[in-house]
Amino acid sequence: MFPEEKQMTTATAESATPDSPADLEHSQAWAHGATPRRFAIAVVVLASIGLVASFALMLERIAVLVDPNHVPSCSFNALVSCTEAMSSAQGALFGFPNPLIGVMAFPVVVAAGAALLGGARLARWYWAGLQVGVILALVFVHFLIYTSLYQLGALCPYCMAVWAVTIPLFVMVTQRNLRLLPRDASSGWARAGRWLQAYQAPVLAAWFLLIAALAVVQFWDFFIALVA
Repeated sequence: MFPEEKQMTTATAESATPDSPADLEHSQAWAHGATPRRFAIAVVVLASIGLVASFALMLERIAVLVDPNHVPSCSFNALVSCTEAMSSAQGALFGFPNPLIGVMAFPVVVAAGAALLGGARLARWYWAGLQVGVILALVFVHFLIYTSLYQLGALCPYCMAVWAVTIPLFVMVTQRNLRLLPRDASSGWARAGRWLQAYQAPVLAAWFLLIAALAVVQFWDFFIALVA
């Protein structure tokens, strides 16, 4: 090969090579819909916990309807209790018990995670739909957190389990979609996704600590009475 041809070939190869590992990851994952195995495992585990909690709360709701004197297994004292949530208007915001939403929605997420674990490549429209779903779930969960803290004055353990899995599911799906749905790895959305991926543990820790702090402040008198 002549020197000129070799130089031209080298230049062509370099121009076809992504500028950084992030670009390479983005281009390969975008083209093939690749999803890390640990991501799929986390989705299955978190959504399964949400499903179990929703199903358990639904069973308690049915038990109360059958026997109004039934004491739910998740009611321990004046603060940690499911009774207030189940008997309130907020507990059936759309005309049916809220846990039914989780019973219907979480299996879809479990199935998606299981498919990813098996090596399936989910379409972009599916990821977009899942993003809409986790956004709506996040908004709904924070509405329920607000009502629990400032209106009902009680914390439902099964509800809190659903809160605890919905927030990380939102963060995980969002960072994945921000990184991989844009075609351009250098776009602002993709950079934001990579930042969220790198710092998702501190973000989640700060998020949960804020909710816990709000609960402690709101129920401070109850906690003081426990130790007094």
